[in-house]
Amino acid sequence: MGKTERQLNDLKNVSLGLLAEGKTIRIRAHGYSMYPAVKPGTVILIEPVRKKGPPAPGEIVAIKRKNGIIVHRIVKVINEEGKRKYVARGDSNAYPDPPVDAEMIVGRVTGVEGLAFMPEDFKKKPAYFINRLRVIGIHLRNKLRG
Repeated sequence: MGKTERQLNDLKNVSLGLLAEGKTIRIRAHGYSMYPAVKPGTVILIEPVRKKGPPAPGEIVAIKRKNGIIVHRIVKVINEEGKRKYVARGDSNAYPDPPVDAEMIVGRVTGVEGLAFMPEDFKKKPAYFINRLRVIGIHLRNKLRG
């Protein structure tokens, strides 16, 4: 494991520890999966999921992954053999993520860039196709510039 990987792993563990203690964390978003609701470089606030009960479709949540934390929107809640599972999807992703167990959802996004509340239009169902086209356009523009 390289130095950068160790640092990222340490940062993930500290973030998960703070959420487990009931504290809200601030992190900088990377990538375009939640574009335009969450843009790369945006600071987001994540509170522990247990503060307001289980997440519902439309909410943006932090999901614990092997290599870090990913922030995606809940699109569906399913029951498999009496166990609740959540299907999430990035607003500009073509396909949803595989279902995850409730314990993999460690927090919910409660604010963006210093906002202490979540605007209602932030929770609306996104236009996935249009968002995906925007992200492709951004990537093409960045390639042409660079």
